[in-house]
Amino acid sequence: MATFVLIPGGWRGGWWYAPLAARLRAAGHAAYAVTLSGLEETPTFLSPINLETHIADVLALLSVEDLSEVVLCAHSYGGMVATGVADRAPERLAALIYLDAFAPEHGQAWWDLAGDGYRELAIAGAGHDGLTVMPRDGVDPRCRPHPLGTFVQRLRLTRQPPELPRVFVYASGWSATPFAAQYERLRSDPAWQVHVIDCGHDLVQHAPDETFKILSDTAREVTTAG
Repeated sequence: MATFVLIPGGWRGGWWYAPLAARLRAAGHAAYAVTLSGLEETPTFLSPINLETHIADVLALLSVEDLSEVVLCAHSYGGMVATGVADRAPERLAALIYLDAFAPEHGQAWWDLAGDGYRELAIAGAGHDGLTVMPRDGVDPRCRPHPLGTFVQRLRLTRQPPELPRVFVYASGWSATPFAAQYERLRSDPAWQVHVIDCGHDLVQHAPDETFKILSDTAREVTTAG
């Protein structure tokens, strides 16, 4: 059985993964769904929050729980965090799964990759305090204002990418996707296994069976390889 650490995307907490985490646990896996600093129902982190803060959140979980052979799974913005974690603690990881998530390179920020539409959303949504980006109207009421610093700080990588299995799941069924160019780049890269699901961005909700299968198959592959 595998250990999964699940990193949500922007504006969301660990609750976004609840159905998937429950299903993984029922199958005998361990599953930790992270709520990153500033995204709690009542935020407790008082210092400025940036991308490094969120990377440190996950590193702390890995350390405190003494986790190893982890399948690190990220959605959307969470790919920025997962890439930083893989750079800092590759020895604790067994595989990386990007669920319609950014797979950045050194020096890139969410701001660089998200596209004009999401940059405009971030600017408009940060006008209330200049520190956090409000969620859009009509989304899940559990969504929280997202720390702006995490969107604009550039990712700092300290080494060559670790030799870990890497999976990218491309949700092709939404017209506003900022991941089309990344899909084109990764699908011909032998270091990546790429899947396409014709659904919207919220894969856990829109394609639960397909998403669960990809995570289960990845866990089986890395366990067999180990």
